[in-house]
Amino acid sequence: MTVSRVEELVLRTAAEHGVPGPVAQELLAGARPCLHLVAFHDLTPAQQEEARPAARTGGLPSLPDGVDWPDERDPLVLTVDCAALPREALDIELPSDGELLFFTQIEYEPESSVVLHVPAGVRTTERSATYELDGEAEQVRVYRPGVRYPVPGLTVSPDWRDGPATGAFLDGGADRDDVLDAFEDAVRSAAAGGASHGVAVQLGGFSSPWQSTPDEGDLVLLAQIHGQSIDSHVYTQTLIVGTRADITGRRYEALQFEQQV
Repeated sequence: MTVSRVEELVLRTAAEHGVPGPVAQELLAGARPCLHLVAFHDLTPAQQEEARPAARTGGLPSLPDGVDWPDERDPLVLTVDCAALPREALDIELPSDGELLFFTQIEYEPESSVVLHVPAGVRTTERSATYELDGEAEQVRVYRPGVRYPVPGLTVSPDWRDGPATGAFLDGGADRDDVLDAFEDAVRSAAAGGASHGVAVQLGGFSSPWQSTPDEGDLVLLAQIHGQSIDSHVYTQTLIVGTRADITGRRYEALQFEQQV
């Protein structure tokens, strides 16, 4: 979505909710694009007609020769087909091809987590879930595979309401917080074309954490993974952040993982 189209969407939504233009401009100044990775049934009928998959949750990893499961045998929770992403929808730089594989625990605080990039054209083999540890047969946790489809979206800085126009608007009535909540929700829904993305995987943009915000200072969000998007019975949120330089340079070992419940 182009800058002009985003501005048009935000201003139109503001008018529908009785929000002044200067307030809408302050939201725009604090907005960042993202990609939601959602299940097919969460797309609108119009989106389903043109949907092309770009990711898979769960399943087993396909890795190059000589590359095995990460040392701690964390489950594979997400595989992203980088070439299938609408790249113009992000303001962070991901690889243009190949796959990004995310290994982490989602059922409890991970002790280790890994993101791997497998370049396109490299021969890979699907790895087994079973392995041997101290002479005993063990098995990695494998989540049921699920296809995910990319939906461009918009996220808003948690500080956008600190602007002077927004502050003056809030001072004008006790119900103004509710008005801005409805406005912000409507902007996000309209930016996603009506697709349901409340429990999904998000790439880029601002996080929407349940507790503290991990993407502060030099850290930006690479991915936000709701446990229910991997397993409907897991009520956690995994936030993966890093510096823009590390994400662009594919220094994924420098990423930070945080789980919230």
